[in-house]
Amino acid sequence: MKLYIAGHNGMVGSALVRRFQNEPGVTLVLRTRKELDLTSQTAVEAFYAAEKPDVAIIAAAKVGGIHANNTYPADFLYENMALAANTIHGAYRQGVKRLLFLGSSCIYPKHAPQPMPESCLLTGELEPTNEAYAIAKIAGLKLAQYYRKQHGVLFHSAMPTNLYGPGDNYHPQNSHVLPALIRRFDEARAAGKSEVVAWGSGTPKREFLHVDDLADACAFLLKQDNPPDWINVGTGTDVTIKELTETVASVTGFAGKITWDSSKPDGTPRKLMDVSKLANLGWSARIALREGLEKTYASFQAERAANTLRT
Repeated sequence: MKLYIAGHNGMVGSALVRRFQNEPGVTLVLRTRKELDLTSQTAVEAFYAAEKPDVAIIAAAKVGGIHANNTYPADFLYENMALAANTIHGAYRQGVKRLLFLGSSCIYPKHAPQPMPESCLLTGELEPTNEAYAIAKIAGLKLAQYYRKQHGVLFHSAMPTNLYGPGDNYHPQNSHVLPALIRRFDEARAAGKSEVVAWGSGTPKREFLHVDDLADACAFLLKQDNPPDWINVGTGTDVTIKELTETVASVTGFAGKITWDSSKPDGTPRKLMDVSKLANLGWSARIALREGLEKTYASFQAERAANTLRT
């Protein structure tokens, strides 16, 4: 199998490379952003025509946290829609046999039933703080679904919950909640601070999946003869942001006080995936949150020491 992983240098793409690089019979096809502009239809089609991969996993995306999504909504919508359209349409045009498009749990309505089943898609308004990103991911999911319906190609999608792990983005303003917390508490501990201010009320609940678990789920889904058009990938359990924050503080060795700035936005009150479909197929997550956080903090320290930390 000749496998193209789009976005292989990102957190998800790197995990997919780790999962498949020693898989018997698999040859990886990889391109950096400088080597292949996925927002260019011409470049993407030329790449597919030259390389002829059998399978493509679309893990590339423009991503960021609440602040980044609020500040750059046009960028998030345009770049992610262009990327999805080009990679999916180009794969069909050049005869790629199978494609797995990776979305996000933010595609579901802000007030979706909890846990969120796949069937709640497009049944309510999206969370405003990441609406642009969500619309682009919904477009990609639907494009894969309709190419499968109209043309009979095995294009399908996976919707992961909040992800974390090696290779995350630790930008002080534009990162997701977990890497932001890791960086903040690590710096506070190193500086000997007695207090850290956390955003929001701490009451929202979130689910977190280690990126290596997602990569394993992708490998599992690619072995299914007739997978659903889209399927949730998560742990099926969640924690409050307060509990998460206290755990990160413990893992990083910060022993000071945590105070909450309730003037900052909380985002969606709860986001828990219904993972029963995937569980019924025979897959479940293996990496517990505390274990995953310890591994991620070790990776953070190693990446910083090697000057490869994404900021």
